[in-house]
Amino acid sequence: MRKTYLIITSLLASFAANAAPNPEMILVCYPGGAVNAKDANAAMSSMLRVVERVGQWQLNSFNSFFTSKADECKKQMADKHPKFAITSLGLYLELRSQHNLVPVVQPKIKGQTSERYRVMVQKDKYQNLDQLKTKTLGGTVLEEQSFISKIVLAGKYDLAGFALKPSNQPIRALRSLDKGELDAVILNEQQFNGLASLQMSTPLVPIFTSEEIPLMGVVANSTTTTPEERLRFGQALEGMCADSEGKKLCDLFGVEAFTTVDAAVFEPMVKLWTNGK
Repeated sequence: MRKTYLIITSLLASFAANAAPNPEMILVCYPGGAVNAKDANAAMSSMLRVVERVGQWQLNSFNSFFTSKADECKKQMADKHPKFAITSLGLYLELRSQHNLVPVVQPKIKGQTSERYRVMVQKDKYQNLDQLKTKTLGGTVLEEQSFISKIVLAGKYDLAGFALKPSNQPIRALRSLDKGELDAVILNEQQFNGLASLQMSTPLVPIFTSEEIPLMGVVANSTTTTPEERLRFGQALEGMCADSEGKKLCDLFGVEAFTTVDAAVFEPMVKLWTNGK
């Protein structure tokens, strides 16, 4: 999801035409990501400048704070109370009530606004997750273990039954799987789609595929933003990929469009989260 997070950040348009003297901080949370904060914030700064020009907002109306650590994201959310943020679905589900979060937009990638997660193993080595219990399971998404247990595995499997090996680099985890150093790796949709470009000595196959899970994009604090601000925000994002300069950014990061989204889309996930183990 690294590309998705960066492009969404680049499209964060101001909800006020006249920016305050101090830039509004956009919190960007990418749990488990390999990108470092310095590089991420530099890229986001360049992208935000394009947005400010295209949207005719004052220069430097926004800055960003990036973290790949879930705990740091929670701290920043509590300390800074950002009006808008980019979060993972897991963080949205965990923090939505405490910080009054509502979804604003979703990215559309390859015609989809949802994704599936897959557990990959060497072909013919394991047939299902029951056989994988007590074995090593790697992947970047293991930074959010509650999300994997409650949403991806739908509460049917306890991650405590596996030997977890979190990683911040999916390719490294897959290489370890190929060498037999790991028994399995869990991938999100984007990581799975990139698998075909890697040369592996052993065929890798999925032994588990999740149900469709909605992509999370930008969220807003419903108590510090008005419905009008959120509407304008969403409409601006929806128009970005149709803009000549904005389209270049969208094409670069593989995002076809941004669509406004009703919170009801995430209600099945909220139910799973609430009822999860």
